[in-house]
Amino acid sequence: MQLRSLLPVLCLLLITSCNSLPKGVENTAKAEITALTFIDETIIPAATTYNDTKVGGLSSIDYANEQWFMICDDRAQPRFYTARIKTSAAGISQPVFTAVTYFKDKDSVFTPGIADPEALRVTNDNQIIWSSEGNVAKGIQPFVRMASQDGAYVKDMTVAPKFLISQKDKGPRNNGVFEALTRDYSDNSYWITTELPLKQDGNEPTYKEAQSPVRMAHIEADGTFAAEYVYLLDKVARPGKLEVNGVTEILSYDKDSFLVLERSYASGHSDGGNDVKIYKVNTAGATDVRDIASLQEASYTPVTKTLLLDMETLRPQLTDGMIDNIEGMTFGPVLESGKRSLIIISDNNFNSFGKQLNQLILFAVE
Repeated sequence: MQLRSLLPVLCLLLITSCNSLPKGVENTAKAEITALTFIDETIIPAATTYNDTKVGGLSSIDYANEQWFMICDDRAQPRFYTARIKTSAAGISQPVFTAVTYFKDKDSVFTPGIADPEALRVTNDNQIIWSSEGNVAKGIQPFVRMASQDGAYVKDMTVAPKFLISQKDKGPRNNGVFEALTRDYSDNSYWITTELPLKQDGNEPTYKEAQSPVRMAHIEADGTFAAEYVYLLDKVARPGKLEVNGVTEILSYDKDSFLVLERSYASGHSDGGNDVKIYKVNTAGATDVRDIASLQEASYTPVTKTLLLDMETLRPQLTDGMIDNIEGMTFGPVLESGKRSLIIISDNNFNSFGKQLNQLILFAVE
């Protein structure tokens, strides 16, 4: 085959694979992502059950070994599902669930309320790294852990103290901690991001303003927290009695390069009140702020962010015109066109706050 014919294949291989390159092998060629093209949406019915569990609260999704993994943020029974999902240039199928696995605490099953699962990734050695927001209001610490595929506890990551509950004016905000997690594109290390700023770093964003830096932290393969970079949140997209905007997912795809998902919510809107954007983010040139205790008066250079997709442009093509509570994002298998797929998933909160959707949306990565 001529080299010219091989170029599209080589470019495809450079775009983030769900199986990273071996540790120590760095991919120096740039795999730029220029657009996400909407293909299809599927909805998991709210009444769906599997093995005596209600399928909902799906806060994260990953793809590995031709399987899909979805974490469920049920505090009473922390768990994840595996499923078969068909993706093609023509669309995405309903998930066919194949297993539900309960996470174990260090010695036994979790006491209800101790864990609030939010993010999950399959590691290069087929274990599960996952995060919990804990419950700041009740003094329950967030954590990042490794589990085996049967849910058994393996080890804790060594969370930097600044991310733990401490003094009243320091540490994480309730329901705003470790929401976003990704494998590094090149090795068996990880990146994690808080949904909202730490108390000592800045304010929660509102419709009127956002002085709201969150920290993207690198977790080394041995589980220690290392470099940290600042990502600046947007303002809340629309006004409401309840307003929130935060990072709900992150995806490493090349050296210094990430996709970051921001989800804004405002109450009182008939379309659900969610506004979702996906940004391209680059950490090159950003300040490593790991040794800066508070960002409020500090001088630093944040990461650069470039809008890749505003989901508002897709609203007319989605069920009931709803963009739901999108919290998960992963690369999937290669499509017939040779392009990699990308899938996002929503957490329907088990419809506890009104009508919501278990929404999966498929894109082609340009």
